[in-house]
Amino acid sequence: MAGTWFALALLPVSSQAAAALTLEEAWRLAEAANPALRNVQARLSAAEGELTDARSLLWNNPELSADRLRRSVPQPGLATEKQREWSAGLAQTFEIAGQQGYRREAAHQELVGLQATLQETRRQVRAEIEQRFVRVLALQLRIATEEEALKLVDNAAAAVRKRVAAGEDSRLDGNVALVEAERGRNQLAALQEQLTEARAELASALQLAPDHLPEVAGELMPAIPRYTLEELLAAARQRPQLRALELREAAAASRLGLERATVYPDVTVGINVGREGPGDTREKLVGVSLSLPLPLFRRNAAGIGRATTELTQAQIERQATERDVPAQVRALWRNVESLRARVKRLEDNVLTSLDQNQRLSATSYRAGEIGLLQLIVVNRQVLDGRRDLIEARSDLRLTTIALEAAAGWLPAGEAR
Repeated sequence: MAGTWFALALLPVSSQAAAALTLEEAWRLAEAANPALRNVQARLSAAEGELTDARSLLWNNPELSADRLRRSVPQPGLATEKQREWSAGLAQTFEIAGQQGYRREAAHQELVGLQATLQETRRQVRAEIEQRFVRVLALQLRIATEEEALKLVDNAAAAVRKRVAAGEDSRLDGNVALVEAERGRNQLAALQEQLTEARAELASALQLAPDHLPEVAGELMPAIPRYTLEELLAAARQRPQLRALELREAAAASRLGLERATVYPDVTVGINVGREGPGDTREKLVGVSLSLPLPLFRRNAAGIGRATTELTQAQIERQATERDVPAQVRALWRNVESLRARVKRLEDNVLTSLDQNQRLSATSYRAGEIGLLQLIVVNRQVLDGRRDLIEARSDLRLTTIALEAAAGWLPAGEAR
C-alpha cells in the first residue's frame, strides 16, 4: 500500500490538483509582468528614438534668425526721419569629421544589442521561474511523503497505546512511539513553513497579489536530454548574452570614434538678406557667413576618456564571459550526469527494497515477530530513502535548468 501511494505521489501533480499553476502558465504570467523584462522593453523605446535621430539628414537643426529695426535719423531743419529696416538669416552647422556615421553606427549597434539583451533576459526569467516552480513542486511532494509517513507512525502509536494499556508492551515503547510521532509532526510543520516561503517567492516573481500563494502542478523529473555536450557548447557560442556584449563593445568603439571626431570643429554656414536705408534709397543686402570655432583650449579630453573607459570595460566583460560560459557549461554537464546516475541508483536499487521492507516490517510487527524499535527504524529508513529520491530528482531538475540556461539552449521549435 505504501509503495503504491509513493508511486502515485511522484506522478504529475496535475492529476491531483487540476486548479494548480502549470509551468507554462507561470512563464506566461512572468513574461507579462516581470519587472526585469518590462525594464528592458522600456529601454527599447529610447534606443529606437536615438536611432531615428541619428538617421536624420543632419544632426544639427538649421537656425533661422530675423531682425527688425526702427531707426530715427535727425535732419537739420526738418522733422526726424523714421526708417524701418529688417534682416533675415538662415544658418546650418555641418559636421566635417564623420561624426554622423559614428553616431548612426553606435545607435544601430545599441538597439540590436538591446534586442539581444531582451532575449537573454527572457531566458533568464524563464529559468528563474522554473527553478522557483520546481522548489515548490519538490516541497509539495516532500510534504505528501511526510504526511503518509506520519499516518503510519500515528497508527503504530495507537496500536502501542492499546498494547501498553493491555500490559503487552512497556511504557518505554509507548514513549518511543509518542516521541516518533511528535518528531514527524515537527518535520511536517518545518516543511510547511518552507513551502509557504517558496510559494511566496514564486508569487513575487510572477507579480501575483500578496495574498495569493500558488500551488503548482507538473513533473519533477526533467525530460530526457536530446543534446550532447558539443551541441550545448556550440549553442553557448551563439548565446544572446555574448551577442549583446559584442554589440555593446562595437557601440562603445563607435562612440569613441565619435568623441575623437568631435575634436574637429563644426562649420556653420549662413545666408542673410535685409533692407536698410531711407525709403527712396533703400538698399537690399545679401550676405554669406562662415564661422569655425578654434579648438585651442578644450579638445574633448573628458569625453574621449569616458568613451575609452567604456570600451575597455566592454572588452573585459566580453572576454571574461566568453571564457567563463564554456567552463560553466562543462561543470554543470558533469553535475547533471552525476545526478542522473544517482537518481537511477536510487530508483533501481533503493526504492523497491524500501517498499518491500516496509510491508514486511508491518506484517512482522502485527505478528509480534519484531518490536516497535525495529518497526520505527524501518519506517524511518523508508522515509529517508523517499526523501533522498525526491531531493535527488529536484537537484537534477534544478541543475538541468541551470545547464540549459548557461548554454542558451532552446527547446525544439523555439526561434533563436
